[in-house]
Amino acid sequence: MHTHTDPHDLRHHGDAEVRDGAAGLTDLAVNVRTGTPPPWLRERIARSLAALAAYPDGRAARAAVAERHGVPVERVLLTAGAAEAFVLLARALTVRHPLVVHPQFTEPEAALRDAGHKVARLLLREPDGFRLDPAAVPGAADLVVVGNPTNPTSVLHPAADIAALARPGRLLVVDEAFMDAVPGEPEALAGRTDVPGLVVLRSLTKTWGLAGLRIGYVLAEPETIAALERAQALWPVSTPALAAAEACMEPAALKEAAQAAHRIAADRAHLLAGLAEFEEVRVVEAAEAPFVLVHVRRGAEVRERLRGLGFAARRGDTFPGLGPGWLRLAVRDRATTNRFLQALDQALTMVGD
Repeated sequence: MHTHTDPHDLRHHGDAEVRDGAAGLTDLAVNVRTGTPPPWLRERIARSLAALAAYPDGRAARAAVAERHGVPVERVLLTAGAAEAFVLLARALTVRHPLVVHPQFTEPEAALRDAGHKVARLLLREPDGFRLDPAAVPGAADLVVVGNPTNPTSVLHPAADIAALARPGRLLVVDEAFMDAVPGEPEALAGRTDVPGLVVLRSLTKTWGLAGLRIGYVLAEPETIAALERAQALWPVSTPALAAAEACMEPAALKEAAQAAHRIAADRAHLLAGLAEFEEVRVVEAAEAPFVLVHVRRGAEVRERLRGLGFAARRGDTFPGLGPGWLRLAVRDRATTNRFLQALDQALTMVGD
């Protein structure tokens, strides 16, 4: 664990890999499910446009989220994506010793640093399978941030291990942005009201293809929700985003998401089996999310070769605890994966020459 001065670009995200000059690339860098948003969801969003003259009213969407997780509405806050929630947490809450468990999504630490906090890091290690040991978190930390399943490692930590981090005077922030892509959500803490100081963040961006709409939510104790809400701008979530949130909480939508999670698991197994054939590739095998983390010999060069062959992979060296040999690969359908594996074979051959 350490405080830092280091070279990691905490503001680099997967979308940077597929922006300017990336036309025609197959996107393995962004973890948004392909083929989304589905037609029925686009229709629901489109219908909401008739109400744009009125100010947004989030009560129905908030109630829908509360019902989906079995909690009172006072424990729910709707946000402009999970990223807004990280900013609110950094600015609205009084903490003295924040700690972020890495490697993980870098926005929580960036938001804390921007708010003037000195942030400590707990770096999980590859020899340990990037798994969390609750005993490694120092008792002085009064805000702990951990992802589950973790981006970019794809590791799903046991709920009991994360809950063991709770203690009086500590906020325990769990980023569950990818939890709905895990079949059955067995390690979810969303909806738990028995863990003191628990703050769970969820995103509707990944499963439903709503990155451009910005919608997520926070589940926490009412006092924490009230503090975050006071720090929000007025009407922070647009009417179309509220319509999407309400729609995605309906039983048919939850069933569709559950079916998608099972497909992702099967497609991930196919990708992992293919990657296992390459001696130059090391895989974090405990993958449970819609992406996998791999270490590739001469990985930075291989990533550039892959771009030339039509595939965008997420560089891993912007995540604290990882270096330039690491790549994050989004799980795609089998046909796309087969094409990627062929390209990877070519890229490795070219770099090896």
